[in-house]
Amino acid sequence: MLAFTACKTAIKPEAVVGKWDYVKVSNPYSRNPDDTVSTRTLAEKAPYINLSSNGGLSIVSEGKILSHGKYRVEGNNIEVTEQLADGKTSNFTFYITKLTDNEITFETKEDDAVRVTAKKAK
Repeated sequence: MLAFTACKTAIKPEAVVGKWDYVKVSNPYSRNPDDTVSTRTLAEKAPYINLSSNGGLSIVSEGKILSHGKYRVEGNNIEVTEQLADGKTSNFTFYITKLTDNEITFETKEDDAVRVTAKKAK
């Protein structure tokens, strides 16, 4: 069983490969403590992130691709290069705070930071 918490050994890239279904999405730094996507909304929209073994990434909600691009694992982070519609790219980081064989928690650090907990699809 793979287990990881912040400040431990670097994550192996193969540990993040797969489809991860979102089970909780929140804004941990919001002034509004209820700034969390409801369980019902998550069930309706069925969001997930797919991280392929060749470094491809897609984020999907309601059956539509919201974001796609490439990723690489560096230390305890997922470095993303998002492909934008105009042919340009955008770079950002997912900071992994928890990773087991079947669960991942990651977050962004922007002003509108989001924390996602996801379960590995079977």
